Amino acid sequence: MLMSTPNLSASKPLGRSWARRPGHPAPQPRIPFIEAIVFAMMLVMPVFLPDYLMSLGTRVLLLSLLALSFDLVWGFAGIMSFGQSVFFGVAGYVVAILARDLGISDLALLAPAGILVSLCLSLLVGAFLLLGRNPTSMIFVSLGTLTISYAAERLARGSYSLGGQNGIPSLPVLQLYGYEFSEGPRFYYLAFVALLLSYALCRWLVRSQLGLALTGLRENEARIVFFGYKVQHLKALIFAVSGAIAGLAGSLSAFNDGFVGPNMLGVVMSTQIVLYVLLGGTGTLIGALIGVVAIESASFWLADSYPQIWPVILGMMLLIVVLFRPAGLISFMASKRERTGSFKPTIKKGPQRVAPRG
Repeated sequence: MLMSTPNLSASKPLGRSWARRPGHPAPQPRIPFIEAIVFAMMLVMPVFLPDYLMSLGTRVLLLSLLALSFDLVWGFAGIMSFGQSVFFGVAGYVVAILARDLGISDLALLAPAGILVSLCLSLLVGAFLLLGRNPTSMIFVSLGTLTISYAAERLARGSYSLGGQNGIPSLPVLQLYGYEFSEGPRFYYLAFVALLLSYALCRWLVRSQLGLALTGLRENEARIVFFGYKVQHLKALIFAVSGAIAGLAGSLSAFNDGFVGPNMLGVVMSTQIVLYVLLGGTGTLIGALIGVVAIESASFWLADSYPQIWPVILGMMLLIVVLFRPAGLISFMASKRERTGSFKPTIKKGPQRVAPRG
């Protein structure tokens, strides 16, 4: 006599986190809606910005690109890296030297050069800090990247070929096959396209199988090791990708500002990136962009209204947000479940065999 197959879909839920009251639909995700709003606002911003604020708007986009690279490596891989400014600044110096010594100002040559140099440098740094015989701690990686950032800044300040304290000024206008990206809407939309494409790449990465492994690594590294993943290789890979994105930001920032200097490489810039992501919210990608917009907008307004004490006011505002909203500004708009991610088991209903009577 054949036994009937039990209906797994009607079995007891796998813990309280999977349960949902009947008749109540699942909450709609808010992060895609937030992403659409943020990028739509960035797209139309030149229409409303006056000319004297266009440069600030472009700088916000490029800093958002840099913060995005840090959120990828910290928010998903759990690597507290103070070396993003090194990849940012090295790419800026490389494209500046190519423009100064070789007269190259073509975007098709300079952007790949900056990305490639930062990618190679991040691979070397990642191999040194992450691919040791024994797993490295977050403190070791943080102090290692912080030391590299400090050493790179001191080297740039003391190098005559790099311009010393003054850096490399008077860079030519960036162009692409004769089309000049002059300061204003042209360069703004160039930065916008770079940010949009990089964001799409990061979003695809974190939604792929690699992204699932990174999410598990962030939540429980020991379990990912138990499953057989080479954790250190995953960290080194995402570290290299984030370094390449930071290199793209540095390459464009050099021509947006018209010069490069040692401050692009230093500890102050590294700490600033951490504050951007910490305020906006880690592990969401869009939180990094929100943090940059919030801090840069507040800094511009406070510096104009309270020129003597604006850093103190800004610091107090950041401290209050971090104390009372540790998950960042994104937590006001998205739930914890959506920010950290959830994966429900899918149980396929197969044909059931019923035992004959008699």
